[in-house]
Amino acid sequence: MESVVAVPLDERRVTEPRGPDDDGERSLPALHPHRMEKRSFVAYRPPRANGSPALVEEFLEHAQFIAEDLDWLLALPHDKFWCQVVFDESLQRCLDSYLRHAPRGLDPAALPASPAVADMQKRLHRAVFMSFLRMATHKESKENFFTPTVFGEIIYNNFLFDIPKILDLCVLFGKGNSQLLHKMIENIFIQQPSYYSDLDEAVPTIMQVLNTILERCGLQQEGAAANEPLKLEARATATAMTMSQEDLVDLVLYLCDTCSTIYSFLDIFPAACATFQSHGFLSRLVSFYEMVVPDMEKAVRKRNFDDKSLQEDLWRRVSHSRRKMVEIVHLLLQHTCLQPILEGSENIQTFVEDFLQILTIFLQEKRFLADYDEQFPVADDISLLQQAFPLLDETRTSYLLQGVESAWETVGRTPPRLAPLNKAAPRDWTGGGQTQAEREPNPVEELQKGAVAPVDTPQREDNGLLCTLSTGEMESLLSHIKDLLPDLGEGFLLACLQEYGYNSEVVINNILEDRLTSALAEMDRSLPRPPKEELPPVLSSRSNVFDDDEFDVFHRDNVDTSRVWRGKKQAESVRATLDDKRHIEEQRGRYQAYDTVVDEVLVAAGAKIGGEAGAAYAADDYDDEYDDTYDVNQVGANDLDEDSDLLNRRPFTIPQVLRSGRQAQDKEESEEDEEEEENKDDGVKKDHFVQDPAVLRERAEARRAAMQSRRGYRPEPVSNVMGRPKGQGQTQDTVVERRRKEANKSRNANHSRRVMADRKRNKGMIPS
Repeated sequence: MESVVAVPLDERRVTEPRGPDDDGERSLPALHPHRMEKRSFVAYRPPRANGSPALVEEFLEHAQFIAEDLDWLLALPHDKFWCQVVFDESLQRCLDSYLRHAPRGLDPAALPASPAVADMQKRLHRAVFMSFLRMATHKESKENFFTPTVFGEIIYNNFLFDIPKILDLCVLFGKGNSQLLHKMIENIFIQQPSYYSDLDEAVPTIMQVLNTILERCGLQQEGAAANEPLKLEARATATAMTMSQEDLVDLVLYLCDTCSTIYSFLDIFPAACATFQSHGFLSRLVSFYEMVVPDMEKAVRKRNFDDKSLQEDLWRRVSHSRRKMVEIVHLLLQHTCLQPILEGSENIQTFVEDFLQILTIFLQEKRFLADYDEQFPVADDISLLQQAFPLLDETRTSYLLQGVESAWETVGRTPPRLAPLNKAAPRDWTGGGQTQAEREPNPVEELQKGAVAPVDTPQREDNGLLCTLSTGEMESLLSHIKDLLPDLGEGFLLACLQEYGYNSEVVINNILEDRLTSALAEMDRSLPRPPKEELPPVLSSRSNVFDDDEFDVFHRDNVDTSRVWRGKKQAESVRATLDDKRHIEEQRGRYQAYDTVVDEVLVAAGAKIGGEAGAAYAADDYDDEYDDTYDVNQVGANDLDEDSDLLNRRPFTIPQVLRSGRQAQDKEESEEDEEEEENKDDGVKKDHFVQDPAVLRERAEARRAAMQSRRGYRPEPVSNVMGRPKGQGQTQDTVVERRRKEANKSRNANHSRRVMADRKRNKGMIPS
């Protein structure tokens, strides 16, 4: 049996009847206008945010027509589908209207309030994507396919795809469908290389968009219009702070849409990075960021908005735009410099030099460099570069790292210790709405602190492994998979996501193709999500150094409230405290025990001391083998050439505070008698327990006078300023001394106040 050779659709011919009036058949090419069905496709109109029930019903009815028409189109056979696509202009207008007006991620219509509107929008989103996906496929099966060169001419000459459409496809369907969209766009550029030349012509237009935003903000990029003369009739351009509120809103929306579109395109089709870089787009974008972002943020924060929700939405869009610009620069660096270096391509030294040169350009843009280093640390890129290229100049890399630190200091911020910004969770083409991961944090808090793009904090799952996704992103991934595979349990899906690095596309693909790992294949696919462990209450898990003490109200029901008071405690008066002498009575008995001290001990008659009977008082005999180190005996104190005071112990003295009244008086009288006897006896030295302060002052004064006389110091003459009491008259010396003191006041601390006061009084400035 001979095999039938399949014929491409562009070479195939079909036989059809001529019509109701003519009998017979005619042969036509498979792609012919007469084979197109007469069907009118209506244009798409987006849903209105918070619309009335009538508007919601109108949108649902209008969208129902479009969805039914697209479902009919997708159900057509291969040849009929392409006849409709190539020759039906209403179909192209319908598809173009959806690309132009479909809500983007940050639009209010992206989160419809009505469930019916959300379901309809999801259905339309899927139908449009499937239509473009089929239009970009030149071979559906072995029997249905195009000649590749003819396919490229058909889509190019009939404008089925162009650069603006491809950009819109990326920004609308990129989340959750990046792999399919990448294959789709890659096939378009492969089958028709003319799209590369169109992209090369489109990049200057995109750069002109940046210049337009600068001009609208009253800014001018360096070197942009250096050769253009200034027009005489040119008026002063309004800035972001002075332009109308409507113009500011349009400008922010324009900036946000531009940045999101460029990032989505470069992320899905990295081959375009080389075209962008060939036009110097990277350096232009960095300079644009440094000039526009501060101006935009200042305008959104400081301008007065009647509607605070509008201000929050504008701030969210500005933050989104600056984050996307940083990510665009990272993509350009990654695919034009770092990727060829890591892959070990030829001329690796050229790529290294380009990378270092670009970083050197970044050093001039302090604000951008700090924001870029926060999301994508420059130190990590340089570390990878050193591993791939050991001949890297360390002096140059150290200079770059110091420049990064200087950028942080210039903007007045400190480098974060957290992980770099994670990519947002993917969004399915069946959703059409904004995922939780795309939503910005609370704009009110961001407006108050003027912070940069947020950084997600890593969390830990129930099994303890580190998860870099937030709770909202995890829920978005689960809902994305559950929409396509509703029979699977969330516990099973969580295990799959963890196994495949939280990539929902890989999980869906492996589940559908039954290519799961052995551990996942043996799991129960209806396994529910494990319940979260409830944390113990704070009071029961409280640990503190004051636990179980007498004032621990968390563990004790009875607390001595008499020992707790507020403010100063109402204690006894100061007089009562001073009159309390109980502590003196407590110490009196202790000191009375030391009242009597004797050097000899009376022992009983007949007692043996040292082996012999002693007398009434036993004297200490010398023993050669006895250690008398700590004895009270004064060895050597009885020598004739020593002071006689050493022969006697000083009697114990009771402190005066502890003496009773009579005892203290007797003691004072005895001491006075002893002092009189000592004064009479000049040969015995006095042992002063406390010397007379007057005597000490006299001795100190004598020493001071002697020292001053040796140094030649002459004391000032004694003045008689005090004089006699008032009313008794003053001597001539007192009058003279007082006059001298009054005149010499300025020598010390009055600073000529008296002289200046006299001067003012003499000139009549102060009434006398």
